[in-house]
Amino acid sequence: MSVQSAAADVDVDLRQLFASLARNWLRIVLVVLLATGLAFAFASLATRHYKAETQVEIAPRESIYTRPASNNNDTDKPILDEQGVATQVQIISSNEILKQVSQKLGLEKLPEFNEALDMSALSRALVLVGLKSDPMEIPTEERVLKKMHEKLNVYGVEKTRIIAIEFSSEDPKLAAAIPDAIAAAYIAGQGAAKLESNSAAADFLAPEIADLQRQVKDAEAKVAAYRAQSDLLMGGNNSVLATQQLSELSSELSKVRANRAAAEATADGVRRALQNGGSLDAVPEVLSSDLIQRLRERQVELRSNIADLSTTLLGNHPRIRALKSQLSDLDAQIRSEAQKIMKGLLMQAETAKARENQLVADVNTLKAASAQAGEQQVDLDALQRDATAKRQQLELYLTNYREAASRQDRNYLPVDARIASKASVPSEAYFPNVGPIVGAAFAASLLIMAIVTLLRELFSGRAMRPASGSRFERIDEVAMPHVAQAPVAKPFLRQEPAVLQDPVVRQELPEPADEADAEPYAAAMPAMVEAPDVVAMPATAATEQTAVEPEPARSTLGEIDIEKAAEKLISSGAARAIFVSPEGDEAAASAILVAREVADAGLRVLLLDLTASGAASRPMLDSGLFPGITNLLASEAQFSDVIHADLYSDCHVIPVGTADPVRAMRAADRLPIIMQSLTTAYDLVLVECGPADAQGIGRLTGDATEVFLSMLEADDEVTQAAVKLIENGYPDLTLVTPLGHEPPGNPVPGRRTAAA
Repeated sequence: MSVQSAAADVDVDLRQLFASLARNWLRIVLVVLLATGLAFAFASLATRHYKAETQVEIAPRESIYTRPASNNNDTDKPILDEQGVATQVQIISSNEILKQVSQKLGLEKLPEFNEALDMSALSRALVLVGLKSDPMEIPTEERVLKKMHEKLNVYGVEKTRIIAIEFSSEDPKLAAAIPDAIAAAYIAGQGAAKLESNSAAADFLAPEIADLQRQVKDAEAKVAAYRAQSDLLMGGNNSVLATQQLSELSSELSKVRANRAAAEATADGVRRALQNGGSLDAVPEVLSSDLIQRLRERQVELRSNIADLSTTLLGNHPRIRALKSQLSDLDAQIRSEAQKIMKGLLMQAETAKARENQLVADVNTLKAASAQAGEQQVDLDALQRDATAKRQQLELYLTNYREAASRQDRNYLPVDARIASKASVPSEAYFPNVGPIVGAAFAASLLIMAIVTLLRELFSGRAMRPASGSRFERIDEVAMPHVAQAPVAKPFLRQEPAVLQDPVVRQELPEPADEADAEPYAAAMPAMVEAPDVVAMPATAATEQTAVEPEPARSTLGEIDIEKAAEKLISSGAARAIFVSPEGDEAAASAILVAREVADAGLRVLLLDLTASGAASRPMLDSGLFPGITNLLASEAQFSDVIHADLYSDCHVIPVGTADPVRAMRAADRLPIIMQSLTTAYDLVLVECGPADAQGIGRLTGDATEVFLSMLEADDEVTQAAVKLIENGYPDLTLVTPLGHEPPGNPVPGRRTAAA
């Protein structure tokens, strides 16, 4: 058996959904007004609370003139970052500061902070029954601190180093006094902490200074003793004397070597000039000799005279020859003097070399002495560094100790915080704010009621409508064959099925008040029309029949009996079976009998009675007062309330019900959803529609649906109903008749038969 998806069968009717707001406007308005009135009463009667705020600035308070000498080069930069401000927030809201404020202002004597002082009768009753903890069991100080924490709000102002202290109270003066007291206690606590830190520093430095003085004295004594022991004499530039002498000898040795090299080079140049007969004028030492300069002057003078005399005298003239002879002597003297100069240079070079050798020996001696002095100087420097470090530490400790002692004596300990803004006494309460509370209550109640109304309409199914789908095309009218009636001796009485012979008072649904009210009722369940009354003919054991009733004539329309109809439903695996009874309540017996036959075969079967008089359900329940489909449509009952067991089989039945039909038919669009739910829970759902047409049963059909036309005799009414159903989309229509069906001989144990 296939199950049809409910989501594909129905859609949400938004117009119907939001129309529920207009239909229920009175209830919505009443609830909204009630909620708004309650909110206004609460806001008017609630205890007023006032809030005040004190701001504390975290900034350095040390002056440039009083700042310690070690910090004189520092600029006035912030001392706390974001984490530091958060730390100060926690310190301000600590229990220690709140205790001081509580004791100073006597908050334990106020009922606002000490609940045990003024407990209401309701609170005492709640304490007695155990629904509330007894405040007397909590210490007074703890109760006060708890209340202060509830009313206190300390936070750092974003992107600043200002801490705001907010406090709320029923007393506006107290709301301003407490944050000021908290700020003052915080600043006093910071000052006390600095005083304690300063005193601890002074107490620490005093013995440290005495110890350091002794250590410095010992270190300097070690330096002096080692210097005397190692004979490390200090020269200029604070260096060891041996090292200084080595440096001086090295400088002198360099000069001697340079002089020797210069003398040797000059002597060598004079020698080459003398040997090669070259000019001696290029030798600086020869030119610098006074004797040679005079000889050169005399030589120039003789050459000048020879040149003058040569103009008047011949070259062999005795005078000229005498002058030339003198000139030759001068050249010999110049060369002789040059040789003397060369010898002097050679002697100078020899002397420099001897001096060089002596200096080299002295340098080697000083090198050894300087190396030993260097090793001793390393040890001496280590002792000096130790003494210097201890002296510097001693000087620093002495400076800090003097500063700490002076601040302690003068009681000058600036705190890095100040009250930037004191709290002012509030004139208006911050709670309750009547306008926002009433407005919020109005908006919230209106929204909630609208949502509740929409959800109620949605879940009730009244906002659902069948989904638009494919429709069967119209078919050509099928001509029905003429029915040949068998002649009968006399008119026969219409035989009522055995299931309808149960003597039960028929309770019919009320007629609609007018045509307008009856219109939705007839559109949703067209089969619910009042059928003509049928006179029941109960059979009793005391009455005997005096005449034999004639057998009714059998029609030739091709109808099948109850057993064949049940077999067809079982073999085809149908999920729904729609029964139409054009002849009224008398033909509704077919649906009852088929349902019982299928239930006896072991399937889960449910019969839904959509007749106006309940003709299909009353014989199964012996009463028409059970809740049924109208109660379900009117949202007065649930599925578990409207499904009942057949008294004579394992079949289940949903009767017509007891709700107002007009109200129920307003939710007729829920029928497809109900049918979908029933076909999901049962193997087969049979629906008795009474004299319905094709349009009336359209919302009840679905996948795996069989349509039956129940008949008692083949008359024109039945024929016309069959033709109309075939023409309007049901070509597989099956005719079924309850005539000739006998109830089972062995009813279900513990149950009465239908005819009993």
